[in-house]
Amino acid sequence: VKMKLTVTDTPGFGDQINNENCWDPIIKYINEQYERYLREEILITRKRKIPDTRVHGCVYFVPPTGHWLRPLDLEFMRRLSKIVNVVPVIAKADTLTLEERAEFKQRIQEDLKTHAISVYPQEDFDQDPDDRALNDRIREKIPFAVVGADQEHQVNGKRVLGRKTKWGIIEVENPAHCEFPLLRDLLIR
Repeated sequence: VKMKLTVTDTPGFGDQINNENCWDPIIKYINEQYERYLREEILITRKRKIPDTRVHGCVYFVPPTGHWLRPLDLEFMRRLSKIVNVVPVIAKADTLTLEERAEFKQRIQEDLKTHAISVYPQEDFDQDPDDRALNDRIREKIPFAVVGADQEHQVNGKRVLGRKTKWGIIEVENPAHCEFPLLRDLLIR
C-alpha cells in the first residue's frame, strides 16, 4: 500500500515562560489547511487530484513525569480534540518503571474523562458492535507508552530495532517492551 504521509513537528511547544495561548498558531495552521482544501474542492473547475494538506491526526506526546497531565496539556488537548483526532502518547516511557507507567496511564485516562477530552477513536462513531469491541480494547491502552530508537541490535540471532540499556535491550517492535506496534496499527492500519 502506498501512503503519502506528512508529519508536522512542533518543537518547543510549551517551553516558554508564558505559555498563554501558545496553541493558537497550531490551531490556526490546522484550520487554514481545512479551509485550503475546501476552497480547492468547491471550485467549479477543480484539479483531478486535490493536494490534501489537512491535518487528520495529532499524536500528542506527554512528558514522562509519572504524576499527572500538566494544565497546558489538558487545555491544548481539550481545544485540539474539537478539530482533529488526538492520540495521547507517553514519550520516553522507558524512564518509568512498569508500576509508575501503569499508574501514570491510569491518571491520564482519569484526567481525560474528568476534563471531557475526546481522544481517537471516539466512542461517538462506534456504530458496529465489532468496531466498538475493537475500539474499546484500543481505548483501554491509551495513552500508548512508547520508546523510540534508531539503531538495530542483535537479539537471539535476529536484528531488532531497539535501545540498549545496562539491563538489556528495549525492543521497539516487541509489545511486551513498548506499545509502539499498537500505535502504528491504530494510525496506519
